[in-house]
Amino acid sequence: MKYDLCVIGAGPGGYVAAIRAARLGAKTILIEKENLGGTCLNVGCIPTKTLLASSEALRMVKKAAEFGIETSAPKINWDKMLDRKDDVIEKLRKGIAGLLKSSKVEVVTGTASFLDKKTVMLSASGKTIKADKFIIATGSEPLVPGFIPESEKVITSTELLAISKIPKSLIVLGGGVVGCEFASLFAELGTEVTIVEMMPTLIPGQDADISAALEKELTEAGITVMTGVPLEDIKATKKSVSGKVGKEKITADYLLVSIGRKPVSDSLKPEAAGIKVSERGFIEVDERCRTNVSGIYAIGDVSGRIQLAHMASAMGMTAAENVCGKQSTFRDDLVPGCIFTHPEIGTVGMTEAQCKENNLDINIGKFFFAGLGKALAAGETQGFCKIIADANTDQVLGVHIIGPHAADLIAEAAVAMNMEVTAKELGKAIHAHPTLAEAIMEAAHAVHGDCVHMPPVRKK
Repeated sequence: MKYDLCVIGAGPGGYVAAIRAARLGAKTILIEKENLGGTCLNVGCIPTKTLLASSEALRMVKKAAEFGIETSAPKINWDKMLDRKDDVIEKLRKGIAGLLKSSKVEVVTGTASFLDKKTVMLSASGKTIKADKFIIATGSEPLVPGFIPESEKVITSTELLAISKIPKSLIVLGGGVVGCEFASLFAELGTEVTIVEMMPTLIPGQDADISAALEKELTEAGITVMTGVPLEDIKATKKSVSGKVGKEKITADYLLVSIGRKPVSDSLKPEAAGIKVSERGFIEVDERCRTNVSGIYAIGDVSGRIQLAHMASAMGMTAAENVCGKQSTFRDDLVPGCIFTHPEIGTVGMTEAQCKENNLDINIGKFFFAGLGKALAAGETQGFCKIIADANTDQVLGVHIIGPHAADLIAEAAVAMNMEVTAKELGKAIHAHPTLAEAIMEAAHAVHGDCVHMPPVRKK
């Protein structure tokens, strides 16, 4: 059968694109080689956050006495934590399947490869599928360089999410988002964790104040943080894995490799359709998600854009609308980022360093959660909200939050910045009391030295 649209990959970009296109009237087929939901749902965002929710529950039980609740010593049941994770995944998979069915999207299982720009073949069955247009949403997978030894003791996030028992010790190679989240999770569960990041700071690319604050919090949580030096001379045995950081040798039960991801594009055989692929395997697209081949679009991680599920979904909507004749574009300058460590991090827009690199005159306001009644009541006072505004126009250029529920709070900043609000306007918006969101209002006031809940700024 011939289709109006064939979507390859059913992750948060692919299934959203398929549903949107089908609801706009396109006869749509969706190809997925494994499970609906892709990396995010099955071995990424959702399982990680589900396990982090369990670790958060453990943290609260440990702190219960501070709230006047007497409890016995908590006991960790890792098997039940894994079962709960799997239940959450299965419920969401069924939800996606139901949405696809109700939208009349045909779903087939297999690995697709192009025969030409109008045809793909499923490798297992040899079945061919023809379509007028294609959306490539094949995503990415963990990057494991050749110098890393192959061993059961050397794992990626995929294996760690299904590990049979909690490791006694863990080396995390890479202090980015994935590495820091897993470090935070397993440290709470009692694992001795060491993070090795060859860059000068954790979470490279984030605002320097946020990186410094996270390193402080992780160190206080008992995690050993080693930055600015690579992990070398990595060796693995049946019982452990070791390496050298400078002159120091470190050893652990497992090594988690979390130094980035690579696009899934080789099996797609893009050259058969004339699709240009970069040296690293990414399929480049324009603001309408178009590749160099007319009628073929690419979205999400495989496009080389920001590797976030919500970015893939936004691109999926854009691509589907263009497939169906609408004029739609996406932007990637105001994509919020969330890091689910303890404390959480939420960011959107430019960092202080990026503003300086672009020779922008800026004003900065910062407010600490320790000054909020709701944060004190909840016993979560770590961190702050930092707002960067243009000194000439007062337009908000960046918002960076580390603290309780930062991943939720950043949504307000993302909306505000898309509407091009000024710091004055953001501060004038009345925020409910007592809430954590007041940190954004207070930081906006602080941009101009008008925050009444902070000591007055001394004039030079």
